[in-house]
Amino acid sequence: MAENLASVREEISIANRILSHEGVLDAFGHASVRHPTDPDRFYISRHRAPQLVGPDDLIEFTLDYKPVRPTTLRMYSEGIIHGAIYQVRPEVMSVCHHHSPAVLPFCISGAELVPVFHLGASMGTKVPFWDQQDEFGDTDLLVRTAEEGASLARALGENWTVLMRRHGATVAGTSIREMVFRTIYGCVNAELQWKAQQQGHVQRLTPGEASRGGTHNIKPGPLERAWDFWEHRLRMAGGHPNAAAKAKPAAAKARSAKPKRAAKRKRR
Repeated sequence: MAENLASVREEISIANRILSHEGVLDAFGHASVRHPTDPDRFYISRHRAPQLVGPDDLIEFTLDYKPVRPTTLRMYSEGIIHGAIYQVRPEVMSVCHHHSPAVLPFCISGAELVPVFHLGASMGTKVPFWDQQDEFGDTDLLVRTAEEGASLARALGENWTVLMRRHGATVAGTSIREMVFRTIYGCVNAELQWKAQQQGHVQRLTPGEASRGGTHNIKPGPLERAWDFWEHRLRMAGGHPNAAAKAKPAAAKARSAKPKRAAKRKRR
């Protein structure tokens, strides 16, 4: 179990960085994973920009967003979003909350986000809309309380993506890689839908196309192929957490070698 837990912690760290590198997460937003053997707990990073998240940043929480072990680390103010969804969707193993510029026009206008191309079907055949104002009136637009989290989870229902008025989106998946796939291609779909609207016409996928396409997209083959592509891009950009860990010993070794070389030149 220790090895499995370690790999899960590493993978959700990579997922945070991939989502940042692909332009979904910026300084804000976050991704979490349910504990692999304890469904009543989940892991999410301490208060940190997603691009910088590593396995050591992860904190274990109960589903009501209480840290399992006391900590002095600062936590995300909206972590309750993740726990609320895990509570009502036992099949969900990973959640992302983001404010991607691709989806924000839909969050602002209230226009329906619909699948318009085959990979976009991954976001789900229906994308419901949640307006915090309906139940809670004027707020700071953050999801801070158990009641607000539960309301958002109800709006998501049995779907995989929910838009949040004037705020962003929340995406769920039955695995980390599925969540990443749904999140990224949901944003790509939003961009393409918006561009098509500028041409005056949007032809959405039929319900059957969206259902069958979405089912195919989250099979192991497509998920692995896409994950390998995104992880390779992250490595090439120097943002992979493993690359950062390896760079530290190498840098320390280089620094310790410099005085020796200098001393040798002096003896000459």
